[in-house]
Amino acid sequence: MEENVAGLLCYIVGWVTGLIFLLIDKRPFVRFHAAQSIGLSIGVIIVYFAVGVLFGMLHMMHMGFLALAAYPLVGLGVFVLWIFMMYKAYQHEKFMLPIIGNIAEGMAGK
Repeated sequence: MEENVAGLLCYIVGWVTGLIFLLIDKRPFVRFHAAQSIGLSIGVIIVYFAVGVLFGMLHMMHMGFLALAAYPLVGLGVFVLWIFMMYKAYQHEKFMLPIIGNIAEGMAGK
């Protein structure tokens, strides 16, 4: 399998495919995208948790309609980022996300 295709596949099912490729593939490019996929998945979980807490507080203040309007935008942003990362991997680019990219590069072994 070519590196760019393997890099794209790292993002397909989030941390699951990231972990699989991190464990079985030894190429630095693929390992980088696998590690970044895992980090991105963890980051998305943290963001959704924080957004859920914020939206819960808005609901308690009887402003839940704001949460209802903003929640789809968060999901759309995550989806666009996910597609963008798959595109960059397929283009054989090593696009580094802030914070996560540095950690992934360390895990990949440069």
